[in-house]
Amino acid sequence: MKSIRISFLLVFSVLFINNTLHAQSRAEHELHSMMIYNFLKYIQWPGDKNSGDFVIGVLKDDDVYNTLNTWYGNKERGGKKFIIKKFNSASEVTDCQLLYVGASASNQFEEVLAKIQSNATLTVSNKRGLGEKGSCINFKVIDGRLKFELNQAAMDKAGLKTSSQLAAMAILI
Repeated sequence: MKSIRISFLLVFSVLFINNTLHAQSRAEHELHSMMIYNFLKYIQWPGDKNSGDFVIGVLKDDDVYNTLNTWYGNKERGGKKFIIKKFNSASEVTDCQLLYVGASASNQFEEVLAKIQSNATLTVSNKRGLGEKGSCINFKVIDGRLKFELNQAAMDKAGLKTSSQLAAMAILI
């Protein structure tokens, strides 16, 4: 009888822990949104790009746009007001400090880079190979875990300074 109770408690505990861990997992677009916001702590933009409104653009990813806008849109942090803009094509992209390029817009990546090349824009992407093509930061899933690549040459080209803490957390390419 005692062993049945112990077995029952053990099974119940395993199921409870498993369900709790499952409930704590987040949708990928929420993880991307949180990480995008946290990247801002580790990047320094040149001159006037560090003051006034801070514009985050999102190209072709409604889930990331909606999450960023809900969580951070029109909110202030460190004297900056966050403005979240949605772009449906590379031709619509205007001046922003950070541009997230969704996976469905990866075929427009070269056009995006050509359009923002003279701006100090942190590009964050979500498609294999875009880090090597010039994205400053590229999300990557390895062994079921979300990681990110950091392209220091792209950061330098954009005129952005990267904290060594961010570099230590990244896969350097």
